[in-house]
Amino acid sequence: MDFRGRTSDLELLNGQLRQITLGQGGTQGRAVIVTGRRRVGKSRLVQEFCDRSGAPYVVFQATRGRNPVAERAEFAATLAQSGLPGREAVAGLQSSDWNQSLRTLALAVPDDVPSIAVIDEVPWLVEQDSEFEGALQTVWDRHLATKPVLLLLVGSDMSVMEALQSYGRPFFGRAAKMTVRPLHLADVARMTGLGAAGAVDALLVTGGFPEVVQAWEPGMSRNDFLRAAVANPLSPLLMAGELSLLAEFPDASHSRAVLEVVGSGERTFTAIANGAGGASPLASGTLSPILNTLLEKRVLATDSPLSTKPDTKNKRYRVADPYLRFWLAFLQRGIPLIERGRGDVALRRIEASWTSWRGRAVEPVIRESLLRLLPNDRWPHTEAIGGWWNRQNNPEIDLVGADRDPVARQIHFLGSVKWLETQPFGRREYDALARELTAVPGADHDTPLVAVSRCGVDANLPLAAHWGPEDLLAAWQD
Repeated sequence: MDFRGRTSDLELLNGQLRQITLGQGGTQGRAVIVTGRRRVGKSRLVQEFCDRSGAPYVVFQATRGRNPVAERAEFAATLAQSGLPGREAVAGLQSSDWNQSLRTLALAVPDDVPSIAVIDEVPWLVEQDSEFEGALQTVWDRHLATKPVLLLLVGSDMSVMEALQSYGRPFFGRAAKMTVRPLHLADVARMTGLGAAGAVDALLVTGGFPEVVQAWEPGMSRNDFLRAAVANPLSPLLMAGELSLLAEFPDASHSRAVLEVVGSGERTFTAIANGAGGASPLASGTLSPILNTLLEKRVLATDSPLSTKPDTKNKRYRVADPYLRFWLAFLQRGIPLIERGRGDVALRRIEASWTSWRGRAVEPVIRESLLRLLPNDRWPHTEAIGGWWNRQNNPEIDLVGADRDPVARQIHFLGSVKWLETQPFGRREYDALARELTAVPGADHDTPLVAVSRCGVDANLPLAAHWGPEDLLAAWQD
């Protein structure tokens, strides 16, 4: 399968290798922690980088639950079969612990030319052997850091990967961090051959997950893509979500139940507790740790009202990536239908709720895109984009531009999103926004108003600015 997109990610890695080649930095070797959501394409990205680099390399893939002795034996076998110049010298060497195994890696990498060493799924090694982190630090400091090697430590459990470089842990301060995100809007547009509005829809459906986007034939409409996907129980659109969740959250776990409730649209702590608890709400002492874990793993995200007044008790939860949000909302309950050949029913259910679901799902994409367009000449100090709501969600303001978050010093603009197929942002939407603006702490009648619309805005509305799909796409183009 052709490798497409990821231009900026490849350049980041190439930049690290160039610094080694040029002898820049405090040590000859460099270490990078590469993390990101499961199935986002980290392993494929790293493999592509290795293949394109022209440098000798080794890629070791850990196996979850494997006995540490067997894992070290596999590590030794991988070194012996790699492209590293010293592979023959270490063939047959046995290691009784990870200190010795990693020293064998140091023997295999060359002293005189740059090389690459990849250890994939590091969290599983940390889980298997509590001594792995300490051994990594010792061997890095004494042996690897003095060689022109780029060490890439790859892992999907973002909480574990972040902990690796936290203060007090053995490897603290020794590695740069790189987060591999889903393909962005411009990549999705290029790969699907769609215009800006269609590409936004494709991003919301696929989440930018490479294996799902690759299945979208260029020029195919959203409806045609979904029709083909729900006709095939093994399509990437259906399988990626289940495989991703099963890898981290067993079906019967409370975490899975909480995630499914948030995916169905519940956003507040109380509503999530009621939905996930079954006959009775989940106790706060049970739900809070679950939510914290899901946030640490970057599966969930939170939003708080953005204004000049602190509001820490009005938090809203959402599924962090668009694909999983779509999968939980529509595909999870549709899989039994699809497996018995009734994908048509699943498709009708998607179409019946698509417009309303998309109207909320697109808001994080819009905010992230605007953050790439701002600051600009009109708003040179706007560095935060959020929303605002009260406990009753009345009013609920889609867009708040400010100088900072979570508590702004100054509100720069308020805005509304209208993301419909044929209806532009009109006088009714403008008047509603104008009526509600003074409810936002820090806003007044002189606060500029803006709009984001899928199909334009009516003429003669006194908007300070407005953006459409083409503007969102331009925000991601190189």
